[in-house]
Amino acid sequence: MQSWAGLRVTGFDLGIFDQAVRAYAHFELPRSPIKNVHHEFPPGFSLLGDHFTPALMLLAPLYWVWDDPRVLVLAQAGLFACGVPVVRRVARYCFADAAPVVVRRAADIGGLVYALGWPLLNSSYAGFHEVAFAVPFTLLMLERGLARRYGAVAVWAFLLCTAKEDMGLVVGAFGLVLGVRAHRSGERAGRITGVVLSLAGPLASAVIIGWFLPAMGGPDGYYWSYDRLGADPGAALAHVLTEPWVVFQVAFTPFVKVAMLMWILGALALLPLGSSTSLLALPLLAERLLSDNPNHWPVINHYDAFLWPILLVASLETMGRLHRTGRRALTRWWAIAAVTVSSAASVALGLRFLVIPGAWQPSPDKRALATAAELIPDGATVEADNAVAPRLTARTDVVIADATPRGAQWVLLRTADRTFPFLSPDEQRQRVALLLNHGYTEVWKQNGVVLLRRERPVPIPGMRLPGPDSVPIHDRSPSDVGTDLFQR
Repeated sequence: MQSWAGLRVTGFDLGIFDQAVRAYAHFELPRSPIKNVHHEFPPGFSLLGDHFTPALMLLAPLYWVWDDPRVLVLAQAGLFACGVPVVRRVARYCFADAAPVVVRRAADIGGLVYALGWPLLNSSYAGFHEVAFAVPFTLLMLERGLARRYGAVAVWAFLLCTAKEDMGLVVGAFGLVLGVRAHRSGERAGRITGVVLSLAGPLASAVIIGWFLPAMGGPDGYYWSYDRLGADPGAALAHVLTEPWVVFQVAFTPFVKVAMLMWILGALALLPLGSSTSLLALPLLAERLLSDNPNHWPVINHYDAFLWPILLVASLETMGRLHRTGRRALTRWWAIAAVTVSSAASVALGLRFLVIPGAWQPSPDKRALATAAELIPDGATVEADNAVAPRLTARTDVVIADATPRGAQWVLLRTADRTFPFLSPDEQRQRVALLLNHGYTEVWKQNGVVLLRRERPVPIPGMRLPGPDSVPIHDRSPSDVGTDLFQR
């Protein structure tokens, strides 16, 4: 809740998920005016055509109790917390042959490292994402695999596929790992489950991406961000087959991608590399390393939370195997190194904010945004600064202010500091000046924040609202995005 108090959660993406789950709570398809208007999807476009996240329906009943975006922040915290006992069980399986005191210590340390993991802290810092379900579902799938409860493995694998469209690739990789392990131990049920998952997981992702998303109105190739490999999947495959070295060229340039990989693996002292479970991370890492989208390269977004359960379980498996082979001193010192490095990463990227008083308060400009938002009447149409949009989703018809005027009754925007999706404060000031010259008046101004109200319905140059034939657009990325591993 610190991020809510400090106005660090934004319209992209908490506001989007809030509008979507609220629609589910009213037994409607998940729609988000914030997403649809800014990216110019046709009116009524369902987010199920954007990403496959039916697991979000499970949160709808919470809105019958408290209709507020903060319910998602609390729900994500609860879902992450559900992983603690699961990780403790994983640690017990990995150290099953050890002395009771060692088993207890491994469970305690594993649960603590998981709970304070920097990827979960980063994801919580940013608000809410579908990773809230991917983390516990992945953990439960892996834990049930270690317990050799193959029916439950299949159930959690299925549920994981409902968290996001690419999770089927993770399920497929796990199927391969599970099948090989079961074959070595002579377990027929495990081999069958592994084969089924290795085929069904990728097939599910292929069907969802190739058929379901387009059937729900998703534009073909909208999220294709691999132009350095090819203009589409077919072209990329042909390029890779004829020039396989291009994969390495793309994956490791610019250097920030290498730094990302070193950070992710190094934060657990390279322990994940000692277990085949780490193979489950390959599809998710490949999506980011091969991507042209610079937002995928830093380690301050929610993307690393998808990897966290995989990497942590792999680390526990590695330490358990080292302990079983009698290298207990090595196990102890390597565990100390992993805990130390992981803890340092958590302090640097999240925990330190909890003890900084200023982190619990919004900056002066964001405090002004919250004050101005209270002046906007219920039911109004609003174009709001991305930072304050979630404060308005429950009681107004809000979209985020962007480079295109939408003709809303109210516009609330900062003019001193850059706010998404503008590329510079100059663009924001130009936007305000345009509106003041075309029917809007300034109602309130403070600390670089202006609140405008539309007084006259005069034509606004460039004004546009998405229509039935709208062609979705992409965001422009500022030049400094993707150059710093830790830039927020």
